[in-house]
Amino acid sequence: MNTTIEKEIFDIIGDNHQMTSAETPLRKDAFEKSNEAKMEVIEEHFEIIMKELGLDLTDDSLRGTPHRVAKMFVQEIFSGLNPANKPKISVFNNSYNYDKMLVEANISFNSTCEHHFLPIVGKSHIGYVSSGKVIGLSKLNRIVDYYARRPQVQERMIMQIFNELKTVLETENVMVVVEAEHLCVSSRGIKDESSFTSTLQYGGVFNQKEFRDDFYKLIKKE
Repeated sequence: MNTTIEKEIFDIIGDNHQMTSAETPLRKDAFEKSNEAKMEVIEEHFEIIMKELGLDLTDDSLRGTPHRVAKMFVQEIFSGLNPANKPKISVFNNSYNYDKMLVEANISFNSTCEHHFLPIVGKSHIGYVSSGKVIGLSKLNRIVDYYARRPQVQERMIMQIFNELKTVLETENVMVVVEAEHLCVSSRGIKDESSFTSTLQYGGVFNQKEFRDDFYKLIKKE
């Protein structure tokens, strides 16, 4: 059992949205079990949680909820934890020699706060200047979706997207902005329904203000 002091520390970390690593914390044996085996265990435990809350699982509406939640956790909202689900990213030579900025704005995502397991809902904006490689537009969406579909902290998520794009495109010329509403802020704690959180990460040519200004203009952040 955790001590009272440990529980107070847990609350402080959660309320301040602190993270311990730029990588998602995973056990070494995280993928030894099959998805089916994981779903069985999650279903059993979620049924216990529902019963402890006083819910009647003989009701037709609730009886299947533990199964549905287990399936949702493993196959959908946390599917980005499994490297097997990482999107296959193909890049192409920039044969048409386009040497200006490419921006894809308003990439919608749904993620989950790792501190309270409540939704993080927002948009990502990505820009890059090719150093010889280009990527299909839909792959930008898939990269964002992959890293969003895991328990997250927004600062980690943007770093993971940024580092993946740098690796795939073989360039430092990448800029990423993430804007999101955190339901752990709006629906509990301070219960502020109007605030949202913005993060940005950039390198290469985006260290120059004129490039960042052009990026913001293109995503209508003037």
